[in-house]
Amino acid sequence: MKVAVTGGGAAGLMAAYAAAKNGNQVTLFEKNEKLGKKIYITGKGRCNFTNAVSPEDFLPNVVNNQKFLTGAVYGFSPERCMQFFEDGGMPVKVERGNRAFPVSDKASDVTKCLEKYCVNAGVTIKLNENVTDFTILNSTVSDIITEKGRYPADRLIVCTGGLSYPSTGSTGDGYKFAKKAGHTIIEPRQALCGLNLKGSFYRELQGLTLKNVQLSASFNGKTIFSETGEMLFTHFGISGPLVLSLSSRINRLPLDKIKLSLDLKPALDDEMLDRRLLRDFVEFSNKSAFNCLKNLLPISLIGEVLRRSGIPHEKKVNSITKAERLALLTTLKDFGMIVTSLRSFDESIITSGGVCVKEINPKTMESKLCKGLYFCGEVLDVDAVTGGFNLQIAFATGFAAGNSIKDT
Repeated sequence: MKVAVTGGGAAGLMAAYAAAKNGNQVTLFEKNEKLGKKIYITGKGRCNFTNAVSPEDFLPNVVNNQKFLTGAVYGFSPERCMQFFEDGGMPVKVERGNRAFPVSDKASDVTKCLEKYCVNAGVTIKLNENVTDFTILNSTVSDIITEKGRYPADRLIVCTGGLSYPSTGSTGDGYKFAKKAGHTIIEPRQALCGLNLKGSFYRELQGLTLKNVQLSASFNGKTIFSETGEMLFTHFGISGPLVLSLSSRINRLPLDKIKLSLDLKPALDDEMLDRRLLRDFVEFSNKSAFNCLKNLLPISLIGEVLRRSGIPHEKKVNSITKAERLALLTTLKDFGMIVTSLRSFDESIITSGGVCVKEINPKTMESKLCKGLYFCGEVLDVDAVTGGFNLQIAFATGFAAGNSIKDT
């Protein structure tokens, strides 16, 4: 059976290998000059390619369409994924948060391993060749068209990614193919990205990293996100691990109805924090409010905290009123921020949205509308938080598609 795969990233390489090992005649088309261009930049060039947890623990990290992915993740689990790369000659290590990396810390080794699997299975790889269209005959894929020619194809596996990091080739080509076959496209949104904030206070805090803080978000008065971890202030607002995860939880909601709250001291409840403040106020009674807080907060943050608390910087601690102290406590436990927008697709790690999964067979990734047409990876309306989960989704869906195609 002639199988065409468009997109030589994580999902495409896995799909091509899985289809070829079943005896199919597989051709992989990649419009870039090299394979795995987006793989090279993941994990800051180290490539956190999966998360070493069981499928049961993996699935709660999926933000959209967890149920759809269940079969694929069990079929090609994180454990199986790590063994796959080990067997391919790429030693694997697991770091904090169960994040799996190549021992070499080189993302290129992930791509090389996948390419080797493909070559050994007989996949024909065509670089610098972009699939622009395909032909449907009797609701079935019949051939594909590239900028260089037309190729007969019994199956087309679309692994073109979403819209994130368009410089790597993710320009939404797969959505066009899906629409041609009659598929619904869930509006693509930026995911795992920084957030632009209202105001300008963050500019003075630019570069400040906060660890062990709790970031929460509420929508219409209901808490929809609350996690403890690390974040940072930037020239546009906020970013960092906590914020990336948050962005994927709010990107489909009206942002003007989202309220953010930062607890700067989550390890202390109100009573404990008040005792801490009273202790410091006694110890530094003759110092200014600004100097008194140097043991409690990063210096660059003190000014903004005092401003929000209504306490002048130079006010002596021994003259701070109880009301002012309680206002300071409230600010420390509820440092509010307002989101104006998500950062652009140029900066978002992944795309949320894409081909509607109700129209896709979850066991095979085949279209329910067009026989022989498959969608894998980021082009689908599936996404997860950071930590190797999204690459695992690419591998699992790619394997499900390729492995389902038998040479008959």
